[in-house]
Amino acid sequence: MVSLSQLEQLKSLTKVVADTGDFESMRQYLPQDATTNPSLILSAASKPEYTWLVDKAISDRKNAGLTGAKRIEDVIDNVLVNFGLEILKIVPGRVSTETDARLSFDTTGTIAKARQLIRLYEAQGIDRNRILIKIASTWEGIHAAELLEREGIHCNLTLLFSFAQAVVCAEAGVQLVSPFVGRILDWYKATTKRDYSPSEDPGVISVTQIFNYYKRFDYHTEVMGASFRNKGEITELAGCDLLTISPTLLSELAASTEEVPRKLDASAATKLPLDKVSFDEKAFRFELNEDAMATEKTAEGIRKFSADIVKLEHLITTRLG
Repeated sequence: MVSLSQLEQLKSLTKVVADTGDFESMRQYLPQDATTNPSLILSAASKPEYTWLVDKAISDRKNAGLTGAKRIEDVIDNVLVNFGLEILKIVPGRVSTETDARLSFDTTGTIAKARQLIRLYEAQGIDRNRILIKIASTWEGIHAAELLEREGIHCNLTLLFSFAQAVVCAEAGVQLVSPFVGRILDWYKATTKRDYSPSEDPGVISVTQIFNYYKRFDYHTEVMGASFRNKGEITELAGCDLLTISPTLLSELAASTEEVPRKLDASAATKLPLDKVSFDEKAFRFELNEDAMATEKTAEGIRKFSADIVKLEHLITTRLG
């Protein structure tokens, strides 16, 4: 009898999502959903096999009557959606498309960008239920997501590092949150100068806390662990609603037949003796400020994604000649 791979075992416990802009990886590992971000799209768009998606966006929008920065922004929106459209031909579920990280503290701007991305998808015949708009888990971003959800535009709250962010997201009724497991681990390793086993990994502990809290108080918001550094972090979260995994780690899971037992259990979580908490804006900002890791990693993530949007703008400018 052939033993199941860890990836196959994991798929029986958790929805597996591909964290990549590379189509071939998706075809190989057959995930349910896929997530993208500015860094992944920049990396993919820089490869020869994907430049046609950039060129298509430029060609399709050449008569839009826009100039300068508006033209660049318009082309980038179409590039993001072009990647999303191709991904949706491969995965049976949803694709996450990220808003411009420079809008992370701009509720109005985030809402406008999300509506524009949804319009582009719907113009291509894609149902909005197959799209998750990725937004940073700032107070402004969460508020934007709350308003978008009321319009039927579902959101994936990313760059999430703290329990306070997770609680406010759930109370806002967002569709999905993406706690960043590996980046939490990075911070603790750099700060404490020590290594962590998967079971004591601070990122794993954070996602477990969020998952149990959501299930205990019957929040519909989905939990998707993200940003993994090793497959031990992934197997420690078996049973989580979703896990978004890079091609490298998908390959490692596919190559191993070690047992993957369930670690997170929604029905068991409903019986946990937890206290319900709530945060208004002042309490949220103070709680986030008190958490040095979450404050630093959220800010760092916004800076990095913003920098990659600028690089993508330069790539588009070059392609425009």
